[in-house]
Amino acid sequence: MSLTERLSNDMKQAMKDKDKVRLSVIRMVRTAIKNAEIDSKITLSDDEVIAVLNRELKQRRDSLQAFESAGRQDLIDDVKQEIVVLMDYLPAQLSEDEVRAIVKEVIAETGAAGKKDMGKLMSALMPKVKGRADGKLVNQVVQAELQ
Repeated sequence: MSLTERLSNDMKQAMKDKDKVRLSVIRMVRTAIKNAEIDSKITLSDDEVIAVLNRELKQRRDSLQAFESAGRQDLIDDVKQEIVVLMDYLPAQLSEDEVRAIVKEVIAETGAAGKKDMGKLMSALMPKVKGRADGKLVNQVVQAELQ
């Protein structure tokens, strides 16, 4: 079953269960997917749908930071629930230790020695962790390993 089919089936189930948060998030994601399909004039593959889901997740995390700095607990709770729903559709996320191991492996492959090699390292690393690790975490681990 493709990811778009799963989203469609889960949306129907959320309607039956009267799960308003899940239904709302799935509708937002399906709209974002549909807009991406209209823009590119193709049907998105699962990898492209995952990219859309990651973009939505990043937006929620940015909103969460803004709400936390503003002290809006009501909005913080809503966004956290949305993040949990989005995480259900993404591949299992790598832990920091797993990311660190992949970074060390890529450093050995590329021969990166310092911060000047960060661009070369990131371009080799990102395809290996795409969709499975947060970009901020990867960046932090890379910077720590290159020091």
